[in-house]
Amino acid sequence: MRAVVLVGGFGTRLRPLTLTTPKPMLPVGHVPIIERLVDNLARGGVTDVTLALGFKPEPFIEAFPDGTCNGVTLHYAVEPEPLDTAGAIRFAADFSGIDDTFVVANGDVLTDLDIGALVRFHRAHSAEATIHLVAVKDPSAFGVVALDPEGRVERFVEKPAPGTEPSNQINAGTYVLEPSVLELIPSGRKVSIERDTFPRVVEHGRLFAMSTDDYWLDTGNPVQYLQANLDLLAGRRHPLGSAGAHDDAIVDDTAVVSNSIVAAGATVGPAAIVTDSVLLSGAVVEAGAVVADSVVMGRIGQDARLDACVVGLHGVVAPGERLSGEYRPSPDST
Repeated sequence: MRAVVLVGGFGTRLRPLTLTTPKPMLPVGHVPIIERLVDNLARGGVTDVTLALGFKPEPFIEAFPDGTCNGVTLHYAVEPEPLDTAGAIRFAADFSGIDDTFVVANGDVLTDLDIGALVRFHRAHSAEATIHLVAVKDPSAFGVVALDPEGRVERFVEKPAPGTEPSNQINAGTYVLEPSVLELIPSGRKVSIERDTFPRVVEHGRLFAMSTDDYWLDTGNPVQYLQANLDLLAGRRHPLGSAGAHDDAIVDDTAVVSNSIVAAGATVGPAAIVTDSVLLSGAVVEAGAVVADSVVMGRIGQDARLDACVVGLHGVVAPGERLSGEYRPSPDST
């Protein structure tokens, strides 16, 4: 089974973290999001993945120099220009010669979905395309799906206005597609699969959807990215490696670190307190600083206080400074 993973976006909602690191390369519990995603695909029977790349493709290629990830063969399809979701799928499929049933996954989604079960559902219904669905409290920020009793999609509404949603079942960003879907996508053009392609498959009566209650999280903004790490610490999903403080992190004996991820190469100084946070590689929390509910790449000065903040690479919080709910980008970012 082959798959296309969409990893070409700019990661705008995760800035300033993504000013220097592509979103799918950000780690969750010391393992990059993309590696966790590929691992789940592999457990569902996928053996070959094409990464649909655009923004900053080099980190992906450098991370997997032998062209494999968790035993899965990788291919790198780098878009010459942004092609949106459907355009990127068509470009990647053409690049790697996909000519049979294949899986598509959004590169910023973490899920324990059984991919094999989704493929079996797809084939049992003779579908042209099948969407994984999850139920959410507020579906207005997502693609919402209305189904008939057999699981056939009757309507596909992308990001409906609050109060107009046909259901609380949303597009969870994993699909199974037949090659015939590619014929509905013009080559080399910017096309949305959610807004343009799926409605056309609905007209054929061959768009189906399968709802599950598996773990699922869109890591597209700092709050959700932090939640993904805390969920791993809480044991809410498939672990794939350790969590907590990495063996190569430097944590002073007098520091207090609780319910937090501290990456290799991060430093926590004397009497510092870190709670419910993520310190990425290169982060420095100086003596006496307090960091809570935050994600840090940069430097937190002595006795500074952070609550619900995001500090990018080379971002600096001055000694004694107090911040709450702020983003602190790198000094040279735009």
